[in-house]
Amino acid sequence: MSDSTTAPFRLAVIVGSTREGRFGETVANWFAEQARQRADMVVDVIDLVATPLPAVLTKEPDEEDARLLSAVSPRLAEADAFVVVTPEYNHSFPAPLKNVIDWHFTQWQAKPVGFVSYGGMAGGLRAVEQLRLVFAELHAVTVRDTVSFHNAWNEFDGDGQPKRPEGCNAAAKGMLDQLAWWAGALRTARATHPYGG
Repeated sequence: MSDSTTAPFRLAVIVGSTREGRFGETVANWFAEQARQRADMVVDVIDLVATPLPAVLTKEPDEEDARLLSAVSPRLAEADAFVVVTPEYNHSFPAPLKNVIDWHFTQWQAKPVGFVSYGGMAGGLRAVEQLRLVFAELHAVTVRDTVSFHNAWNEFDGDGQPKRPEGCNAAAKGMLDQLAWWAGALRTARATHPYGG
């Protein structure tokens, strides 16, 4: 097989919350370290606080909008797979996350998406279910298994590590295994039969 089909997958981990006092950075850092332990993945963390995008969608971005997009768009295009780290706000997902999704189209096509969610009793799962519908419209494939933290603020210690790592580490591995399978299958498919959706 060629290098393009055997090289490590490029995994973009998107930190979806930009809210002041957010917990997403803690969750994303933990998950990124789980993914970095794998030999089959190279991890790129895209934090929407560090890479803000224009709030107004335009067909022809001006110079400033183009500059903002240039910090994100190529990284999404290069990715073979995505993991979205999201909280649940009012039974849904954050506006900046929808913004980064809506600014792009071909970057998501025929690629797998996994989810790490966090929140109160629901653990962010209602946000994930809505995101599945959004990504289906963009011709992406969402993997079945997720990682979710219920009452997340009580699940991590002061060093940003889970207090009960066995369960969440196993959940992360299971989801990453599914993501890797789909990333491999879809990367091969895109190389041999360019997606025309």
